[in-house]
Amino acid sequence: MSDSSTLPPARLRPEAELARDALSAPVLARAARLARWAGPGTRVDAGGGLVEEQLPAAAEQLGLSGDDAAAHASEAWRIAVDTGLVEITDEEAGTVAAGEDLALLTGGSPQDVLGVWLTALEAVLADASVPDLDDLVDAMAEGGEVDLSSLDWDPDTESEFLDGVLGNLYLLTVGEEGPGDAPVPLPALAASVIVPSDMGEPSNEVLEQVSDAMMRLDDQFRLLEPVGLVEYQPVDEALMADADEEPAAPVDEADVTRYGMVRLTPLGLYGLRARLLDAGFEAPAVGDLADKGADALLDGTAPFPPAAAHAETELWLAGRSPLDAARELLAAARGSDTGAPLRRLRCQQALSLVGAEAEPALREVLDDAELGGLARVWLTEHGARDVPAPPQEMVFWLTIDTVAAQLAAEGNSEELRALVEGLARQHSGFFDTVWRIEHPATPEVLEAMGRLHPDKKVAKEARKAAFKARSQQGG
Repeated sequence: MSDSSTLPPARLRPEAELARDALSAPVLARAARLARWAGPGTRVDAGGGLVEEQLPAAAEQLGLSGDDAAAHASEAWRIAVDTGLVEITDEEAGTVAAGEDLALLTGGSPQDVLGVWLTALEAVLADASVPDLDDLVDAMAEGGEVDLSSLDWDPDTESEFLDGVLGNLYLLTVGEEGPGDAPVPLPALAASVIVPSDMGEPSNEVLEQVSDAMMRLDDQFRLLEPVGLVEYQPVDEALMADADEEPAAPVDEADVTRYGMVRLTPLGLYGLRARLLDAGFEAPAVGDLADKGADALLDGTAPFPPAAAHAETELWLAGRSPLDAARELLAAARGSDTGAPLRRLRCQQALSLVGAEAEPALREVLDDAELGGLARVWLTEHGARDVPAPPQEMVFWLTIDTVAAQLAAEGNSEELRALVEGLARQHSGFFDTVWRIEHPATPEVLEAMGRLHPDKKVAKEARKAAFKARSQQGG
């Protein structure tokens, strides 16, 4: 995933709702509870962790019991320190006090709460990239330092792997081709970062890598669920049992959910988008353009998938009267630059969402060479009377503009191929006329028609017309 590309827009929940989710996430809730519990008698060690004799009381405060209670209490305390909910007042004495950020959880804005949660998320993500504690103990050298070479583990590589997995999960969540809110099978997610896109049947070696990655991700997602990033159904323990062991109960071998299922939560979507923005990615959210001008709307939604562009446009229109919106959209749609055809297509799509109150704006541009064609289409579709017939040149100009926009939006798609076939079939002498149309994209459109049309004779006519158009424009 390149940080120069624009990602599909995310549909985020309101910040107040996300802040409530953050406060109820077990990781942050436990850290806040310990921060409020801490007092003058609370002591920490040189690393800022609770001293061992205070861990049972901390675990009791959190309602934890069992063998792992002290470890979980220690983790909660570390998150409290990392997020600024607790501050170490005297390192030598090991004393602490409530941090300034603790008040933000009850008296701050939703954005303040989410800021604290994002800090907690970074701490948990760092933990998730660290090997199992038992492996670390085994890798201890005599001097007490970790021998990383014996672990077959590189911190940067492990962090990049997890970031890549989470990036793909984000893309699957926001993309219109993805599962959206539906959970993603863990094998598919692991394969998305292991199997090369141009590989047909994965080799046994690659499949083994996918299996190893699944097991790593199973551990990591178990850690990431309590912070509220994901909802996770772990890998079935029976799959990790020895081959000679009898399963405790009959299993369905075709049940893909046994291999783990993960879903990004609304809070997790917010968190990953924030991290992508910090990393320099273009990661828009639906609603970002609602208070911007029509030029920003048309340019900004140009790379959006149709449903996302529709949702963004509806939010933009909600803050304007139909007539004002139509006039602003039409003014922003003008231009002869390479992005203009797609702007006009987005303008046409936006105008389809406004009612008859916008009619005066459309009538005002009937004689405009760039907008007159789409204005006539809109007026006719809305049942307006006395719509003047367009001159032939305007019809062909609009045709070129429409195909150029489709090329920019979809490339050589099947829909565009069908449009090209229909144009050549419906208009006799189409290529003899269209090459003369003074539209900047005429040569490009005719070349595309020659490339896309399945009939060799028609394709040749299109290429000849493209040559004439380019010569006419001095190219």
